Amino acid sequence: MSDPKPAPGTASPTGGDASSPRAVLFSGARVFDGRSDELTAPTSVLIVDGKIALVGGTEDVPSHALTIDADGRTLTPGFIDAHAHVMLQPTVPEMAGSDLAHHALYGASMAKLYLSRGYTTIRDTGGNTFSLKRAIDSGMNQGPRIYPSGPIISQTAGHGDFTPMSEPARLLGGHRDNMQRDGHLLVVDGVSDMLQAVRYVLGRGASQVKLAVGGGCASDRDPLDVTEFTAEEIEAAVKAAGDWNTYVATHVYNPTGIRRAVEAGARTIEHGNLVDAETLELMKDHGTWLCPQVIVYVSDPPGLAEVTKEKFAQAREGLDTLFELTKKTGFDRIGFGSDIISAPDTLAGINEEFVHRTKWFSPAEILRQATGNNGRLVALAGMRNPYPGTLGVIEPGALADVLLVDGNPLDDPSVLTDPERNLLVIVKDGQVVKNALADDR
Repeated sequence: MSDPKPAPGTASPTGGDASSPRAVLFSGARVFDGRSDELTAPTSVLIVDGKIALVGGTEDVPSHALTIDADGRTLTPGFIDAHAHVMLQPTVPEMAGSDLAHHALYGASMAKLYLSRGYTTIRDTGGNTFSLKRAIDSGMNQGPRIYPSGPIISQTAGHGDFTPMSEPARLLGGHRDNMQRDGHLLVVDGVSDMLQAVRYVLGRGASQVKLAVGGGCASDRDPLDVTEFTAEEIEAAVKAAGDWNTYVATHVYNPTGIRRAVEAGARTIEHGNLVDAETLELMKDHGTWLCPQVIVYVSDPPGLAEVTKEKFAQAREGLDTLFELTKKTGFDRIGFGSDIISAPDTLAGINEEFVHRTKWFSPAEILRQATGNNGRLVALAGMRNPYPGTLGVIEPGALADVLLVDGNPLDDPSVLTDPERNLLVIVKDGQVVKNALADDR
């Protein structure tokens, strides 16, 4: 993919190349629409001015439209990573000792990488992505649409508190760590501080709020069984987010923390690896979404302490029970995320997630999770949705993020793990950001 070089004042609102045609016709494409179990017969899909204008038929095709002969290949919606951390890819020592500019350089590079892997949208669930989002939306940088959470909000000694052990408590005049200083994390305690934190991140432009309400794998101090934030603190966050017409997403593994978050009104559970049947039924009754990940647990990130490795193993072992319970209970509000942190090489292979999930789900279920399901999930942002419209599907009126795949991922998801070869065309916001068919002519 080449870097976009829009003329001043002509940048795409979502970071594509303004010179790309505003009408694109795919002919002879077998369409996965983001909802179905099967591909269509070869058909045409017309994109005009950033939206899907027509599926089937070729009437009213603008004379200036770029025509792409799909030749029976698969056309899918652009992928959505609903649990990303695009700014948090430096190694842990680098993050501790670098500044926001260093993180931003990583973030810009990783955003372009995401798009090259077919991810036209990410929901960033922790990190200072506000400026990166603006740079992409203005056309300054290439990358996916970003639904930003801003800093993860954590309690003292919670999943987002990386204050050095040598640093005195803030009660004794201690200072916030670099990750808080740079806007990736925010540590608060009590209802009053929680309200201030939520209002702050929403005022910065967050589309949803991210709380850590249970122990985490990547944090040394809090075992996975720990429940974080009181019910009153979580309820305050939910109320403040609701006043801004959006929602709260919650990091948590254990059933107690999940129940507390669900009963307080959180709309998504991030991870949930240690859930039990009763708690999953509670989530089902409340219409709560589950956003799990697999790739992050397959191999431990480098440089982990032994206690952290043990937590990753515990979370990994919980995946079988988690997904077996979703099947048994008919729970289908399941998203698709990665949660890759401090591992650019792993992020480069992010599409392995499609293959890892085949242990529990059919290829069609997995593709729905990464497209139609995630489109519904990000839409929970309501009036704070930075990209109003329908994402994750190919249907008239939907936002035009599509991929042309050489192969059939419903038969063999592994074709997605070689995006350089098999993602032939990438369209975001109706603009072509990669066209290997044209390059091959």
